[in-house]
Parts: sequence; C-alpha cells; structure tokens
Amino acid sequence: MKLVIQIPCFNEEHTLPAVLADLPRALPCVDQIEWLVVDDGSADGTAEVARRLGVDHVLSLGSNRGLAAAFSHGLEYALGLGADVIVNTDGDNQYDARDIGLLIQPILDNRADLVVGCRPIMDHPEFGPIKKALQVVGSAALRWVSKTNVRDAASGFRAFSRKAAQRLFVHTRFSYCMETLIQAGNSGMRVASVDIRVHPATRPSRLYRNLFEYLWRSGSTIVSMFVLYRPGRFFFLMGLLFELVALALGSRYIYLVYLTPRPDPTRTYLPSLILLNLCGLIGVLLFFMGVLGEIVRTQRRVAEEILYLLRRQGPDTGGASASRSNRQSS
Repeated sequence: MKLVIQIPCFNEEHTLPAVLADLPRALPCVDQIEWLVVDDGSADGTAEVARRLGVDHVLSLGSNRGLAAAFSHGLEYALGLGADVIVNTDGDNQYDARDIGLLIQPILDNRADLVVGCRPIMDHPEFGPIKKALQVVGSAALRWVSKTNVRDAASGFRAFSRKAAQRLFVHTRFSYCMETLIQAGNSGMRVASVDIRVHPATRPSRLYRNLFEYLWRSGSTIVSMFVLYRPGRFFFLMGLLFELVALALGSRYIYLVYLTPRPDPTRTYLPSLILLNLCGLIGVLLFFMGVLGEIVRTQRRVAEEILYLLRRQGPDTGGASASRSNRQSS
C-alpha cells in the first residue's frame, strides 16, 4: 500500500516547513509514504525549501496556473508514481496533517473512494456568523447537486483511492473542491467524511479577494457543474419556470376576458399575449436543450470512460513519465 501526500503550493516558503513537520512518514497498514509538492509557478523559494526539507518529489509547473490545475497535475503525477491512496492538503498549513491517518481509514477499510476532512464550521473561531451561514448553505446546495452527504464541501483536505483519482477530471479553473465532489457523486463513487482539526490562519485566502467574489465564483461553479453533470434536470427546471409564467399569463387572460362579468371591450391584452407566447416558446426550447444536454452528457461520459481506461493501463508508462518530470523539475 503506497500513500502519496500532495501539497499544491504557490509562494509558500514560510508556511511549508510547518506543513511538512506534521506530515507522517509511517502509518498503520501503509507500506510506503512519499511526499509531493506541486510548485504552481512560485516566485519565492518554495521548491528549494521543499527539497531541503526532504520532500521526495517536487513538480514545478513553471507558471502560475491556479489551484485547480496544480491539483490536477499533482493527481496525474501521483498516479504515475503508483500511488494506491492520494491525500491532498494545502500549503498554508490550514489543516492538521496529524489527522491523515484518520482521513485515509475509510479507504483502507474499503468503505469509501473519496474522503473529505470536515472542519468544525460552527465552532471555528475564525469564521464569523455570515461565513458560517454561507458555508452551511453552500454545502447544502452542493450536497443536493452532487448527491452526497459531505458537510464541508469547501474543504481541500481530502483522500482519494487510486480508482477515484483515475476517474476525476477537473474542468474548472477556480477550485477543484466543488467539481470533484459533484463528479464523484454523479459517478457513483462512495464519498465519506471525517471530522478533522485545523490550525489558525497564516494568511488571507488567495482564491478570492472578498466575500462577494467568493460567492460569485462559487455560485457560478455550482451552476456550471449542475449544467455539465445534470443538464436534463437543469434545463427542465428552467423551462418549467417559463412555462409556469406562461400559464399564469394565460389564466389571467382567460379570467379577464371570459370569466369577468363585465370585461373592458377596449383592452386587447396584446402585451400579455406576446409575453405569454414568448415565455411558452422559451420554455419549449429549454426542454429541447435539456434533451440535447443529456445526449452530450452521454458522449462526455463515454469520453471520460475511455480516459479512465487509459489511466488504468498501469503505472509503468505513467511512472516513467513521472520520473522524467521529476528529474526535470528537480
């Protein structure tokens, strides 16, 4: 059993030593543990600090490509190393690495394919009331879209089985957290969660500048993933909304023209009739878009299955590629 712990980093030379100090080198039921730092185009000495502190693999991306891209490259690299379990943690030392054994246990027990470490949201001393409420509401919305029961959807402290890592394909650029959950839930993976400990914040988040930007980017990610993975339901709900508006306008027209005791003969209700027809037409078009979306979804699932089978060819090809990348990055 081989465990690879990956840490996507962007300018984390000051916090990385604290992260590495808590990483395990031995765990029960794990034969081999290797550390992987994904240097996402850092302008400081992140890569040099990682090598000096004994990190087994340093993957340098060359330019800053964002957290989602760094996570994806790290996942591919870890698979190439022959990892049976992959743990992802942050380079800002937010999560307590001493809980990694707890995090991977459901995978070792064959009870889960993906495990999310859930932070103590309601008891978190650094979360204000608004952020706590948004975390709860956002996680509830993501549970509905992803068909999972994870309490902390935004947590990046996660463990993946080899099969789960081979099946994940990240399309967004903002963050992998939401998309991988939605993809896992809609792919039939077993998703579990465990309670973890956290450290005090070492710096502000680099994913967003303020709360409104976080809401916008998170909300747009959830909507886009809803369209991507459940297009039939999304377009059906949108079409149903327009059809209900058309029904309300039609009912109003019938009532005012045919059921009112003394209808006004001078009123034509032409604007309402135009809006009624427009809403009805848009609703029908959205229904057809849902059908087309389901067809495209089927084709995408076939393509993902082909990519999954290619990844399953074995660690030999991937491992050779990873070794070459490691030599180049080191």
